[in-house]
Amino acid sequence: MKHRTGVAALVTCLLMGASAGSAQTAAPSPPDSQADLVPVLNGGGSELRFDWPALKIGSASYREGPTGVTVFSFDKKVLAAVDVRGGAPATINTDLVRLGYSSYDIDTVVFAGGAAYGLEATTAVATALKDDGRNTGRWDSIAVAVGAVIFDYGDRRLNEIYPDKKLAQAAYRARIPGVFRNGAAGAGSMTRTGDFFGCKAHSGQGGAFKQIGALKIAVFSVVNAYGLVTDREGRPAACYRDPSWPKDVRVDDLLRNLPDSRKAGWGAESGRMRNTTVTLVAINQKMEPAELQRLAIQVHTAMGRSIQPFATASDGDTLYAITTGEIDAPDPSTPGALNGVEIGSIASELAWDAVLASVPPQPALPVMSPQPAVPARTLASYAGKYRFSNFVTVNITAQDGKLFGQAVGRNAFNVPMDKPVELLPYDGGRFAVPGRYPMVLDFATKGKLVINPGEWAQTGIKQAGR
Repeated sequence: MKHRTGVAALVTCLLMGASAGSAQTAAPSPPDSQADLVPVLNGGGSELRFDWPALKIGSASYREGPTGVTVFSFDKKVLAAVDVRGGAPATINTDLVRLGYSSYDIDTVVFAGGAAYGLEATTAVATALKDDGRNTGRWDSIAVAVGAVIFDYGDRRLNEIYPDKKLAQAAYRARIPGVFRNGAAGAGSMTRTGDFFGCKAHSGQGGAFKQIGALKIAVFSVVNAYGLVTDREGRPAACYRDPSWPKDVRVDDLLRNLPDSRKAGWGAESGRMRNTTVTLVAINQKMEPAELQRLAIQVHTAMGRSIQPFATASDGDTLYAITTGEIDAPDPSTPGALNGVEIGSIASELAWDAVLASVPPQPALPVMSPQPAVPARTLASYAGKYRFSNFVTVNITAQDGKLFGQAVGRNAFNVPMDKPVELLPYDGGRFAVPGRYPMVLDFATKGKLVINPGEWAQTGIKQAGR
């Protein structure tokens, strides 16, 4: 996330003060309460299973967002390093990690959605450690959590639900060893990739693990990148492509043809976005702080192969590397002993695997032909105002045997504010707005309008008397 300079913030405050004295503007309605939201624990996506009892992982999400938290916990404090590459990071306790102490000080690593508001999740996990009796107020027993967040607001969803203390502590208390959820789960519940080229592909979180003898290496990444996720053949791993693109387009084709590949001829519909990929590299072998820092740098650098472009001004890319220190480093003269560069190279390949594992199945574009006939009475029953949040409502109207939608407050994906758009019927109670990206409106549940049913559903409630 971008932050304003002190001068800009001062000017803003002065302008706000001046306007307050000269004119009154309507205050926005308060956001919806999160008090009744129920965490969904260790759900979504698919399972990656691995053997590492000292590493426990818990995830939780609010499906109403969706948004979520992923917590990595260790049996004992760990040694950590951090590498921040993006131009818009939002992190906690990175200054402590950067000091390069050789002491094992870190208890947990926390990734969350919710932009800067999601940083609450990291401190919430620290207080859970104290509340549960694992840590105390003694100077040598203070719970230390590090974390980073991703931006999952904007045009990704129609609400501003964020990962709060309740959700984060639920994720921590749901932790289990040897299981990580790939795809739309935890902190990866509402991520997206490829906006640089207008792809707007759904994403998630991904993990990969490898054991060589007693050595264990794992990489976990929440992928919300401005760039394109790139497979090992150089193709886009997920992208809603513009019809004008060549059928066999490669990522390097798009990059070589900049800036034309982002112009109308290439069909890109990309604007300024906020994106972040946050990653954890974990190893069980003891390392000196400088070695661990170099591991973080090597792996983070290599991630520029799997995400292109990477670490842009609009990304907050952050990577933590930790060692549990469970096994000693081998004597370099031992046959088969791996050096730091080799370990970094192995971890770099795992990072690519983790990024690819984050890609969930993409919703297909609706098939619009033939279109079923919908009785006028049924269309009339769908009409009304559907409230999605304190800042987005969708008005549905029926006229001349057709259904129309118009957003109020902000565009609702392919449903604009400036004029009504026709909703085309295609499957019992479901309508669509044709375009580059899937846009499905489901009226099957009385009193509700569900936009894009499934993992990334947005639900609006029909207002009484409308």
